[in-house]
Amino acid sequence: MTKHLLFDFTVDKAAKAVFITREFDAELSLVWDAFTKQELLDQWVAPEPWKSKTKHMNFEVGGRRFYAMVSPEGQERWLIQKYTSITPKTNFKMFNAFADKDENPELPGSDWDFNFSEQGETTKVNITIYNESLARMEKMIEMGFQEGYTVSLQSLEELLETFKK
Repeated sequence: MTKHLLFDFTVDKAAKAVFITREFDAELSLVWDAFTKQELLDQWVAPEPWKSKTKHMNFEVGGRRFYAMVSPEGQERWLIQKYTSITPKTNFKMFNAFADKDENPELPGSDWDFNFSEQGETTKVNITIYNESLARMEKMIEMGFQEGYTVSLQSLEELLETFKK
């Protein structure tokens, strides 16, 4: 029997925020690892046919992840994420911004807040993305963020399925 898994993606221009809720048919510890471990992130976070390539990652408060989304033609779009708060298995927060290949951020960026909860064999992830400016949020949406992140989350669902076999 296939489970119906919740997925919601809401853009709130007045709040300059995006709210994403996604359920996964996997236990909390595995979903947490998929969002916080480099070797798993690189397998799903870039929307296909793009690939993720992490240069370095240090998942701790004050740490960061510096990675590129690489197009099939080899074009790199770098991002930097700075971890600002971590409560293991339940929440982490980070500042996210595009960057150049030398790790110089392109501001403004956005603050991401990830909340994880487990209900039986299902894990729910609530993500809130607060943007410093409405213009940045609108640009992010125009660049196809909703479509791209939806594809990435589906890739994560498929990756999590491989752990059940």
